[in-house]
Amino acid sequence: MPETMLLIQMLVVLLVIGAFAGVLAGLLGVGGGIVLVPAFFYAFQTLGYDGSQLMQMCLATSLATIIVTSMRSVHSHHKKGAVDWDILRGWAPGIALGAVVGMLVVSQLRSTTLQAIFGVLALTVGVYMSFGRAEWRLGQAMPKGPLRIVLSPLVGFMSVLMGIGGGSFGVPLMSLFNTAIHRAVATAAGFGVVIAVPAVIGFLFVDMNMDVPPLTIGAVNLIAFVIIIAMTLVTAPWGVKLAHSMDAKPLKRAFGVFLVLVAVNMLRKALMG
Repeated sequence: MPETMLLIQMLVVLLVIGAFAGVLAGLLGVGGGIVLVPAFFYAFQTLGYDGSQLMQMCLATSLATIIVTSMRSVHSHHKKGAVDWDILRGWAPGIALGAVVGMLVVSQLRSTTLQAIFGVLALTVGVYMSFGRAEWRLGQAMPKGPLRIVLSPLVGFMSVLMGIGGGSFGVPLMSLFNTAIHRAVATAAGFGVVIAVPAVIGFLFVDMNMDVPPLTIGAVNLIAFVIIIAMTLVTAPWGVKLAHSMDAKPLKRAFGVFLVLVAVNMLRKALMG
């Protein structure tokens, strides 16, 4: 059993991570997962939990928190009439399929490989957040037919590979296809539920061949899950208030630069590993 001091350190670190992720989610509209995964990785590694499946635990635990935060977000947005249910219903089957495939792939990969994948995808998201333009368009409406059949599983697949919800890929995608930003954010929260639920169910049955923190079922750590949920529920409204009192665009670009740095460091660690 881990020493009491180690558990206290774990508690403090997770409280800080949860508070930070909640504020960012409310302030910038980015999912907490893009912060939680690297934060979990460095926290668990520092606390002495390291191994070939560390990234699997980080991804799975992040996705578990997204089930709760996304459902709460969808409910809030639905009350304001912001969720585009036609888009959500049309894209959900493909996204769920991609999420399941993503979970199966993640369960077979080593931590260093997942670090490299996370680094590349996070670098892409960070560059888009830093330099993307709201007026960029690929079409006037969300695609249907063959293009949706290709893109929807891709959204689910890449999101699980990063341990994130629907925001980081769903919001830019919908914006590029002429969906108003508030509807894109609201609908992407629904993507998060569709991504996280099937993936987490699968991750609960993954066999972890490494030392894991207490109360870990499969690849999901329940201590981190509970603490992060509690903190994000408290601090996300603070981020929303901040967003309404200041211009979030420069902050979003600054976070994009920060994400690029995190991604580069993750890639460096993967190459060294």
